[in-house]
Amino acid sequence: MSTGQPIAVRSGPWTADAIATFLDASAIPIRLATSGMHFPLVQSLWFLHEGGALWCCTQAESVLALRLRAEGRCGFEVSGDDPPYRGVRGTGHATLDESSAATMLPRLIARYVGAGQSPLADWLLSRIDSEVAVRIDGLTVTSWDYSARM
Repeated sequence: MSTGQPIAVRSGPWTADAIATFLDASAIPIRLATSGMHFPLVQSLWFLHEGGALWCCTQAESVLALRLRAEGRCGFEVSGDDPPYRGVRGTGHATLDESSAATMLPRLIARYVGAGQSPLADWLLSRIDSEVAVRIDGLTVTSWDYSARM
């Protein structure tokens, strides 16, 4: 699904491969920041790292989707709230992909909720016709890892 662009490492202790491994193993929401007319918006979303891109889903008419249609540049952070503090933050360019929502949303649900049925999964899937996949490419990333200090 993705173009397979490599992650550009801006700074930090981790290589592009270490960043990819962290993103693949992290089942914590991504915090995605978008531009607005008067102020930025930071929103937490489930994500999947695949082929050098980050994938999320949102409702096609959400404020996030409207902002990304107007301006695809975005910032993001993936980091846990518990020690040892470590994570990645960076920038990328988001595009909306309606055709991928039907395959991406079930994958995100399986990653964050589990493979079994649940009321949350059922509710999310009941709205799949109005979902859009968000694909963030052109990642430039900074990592940090305070494990050695903690």
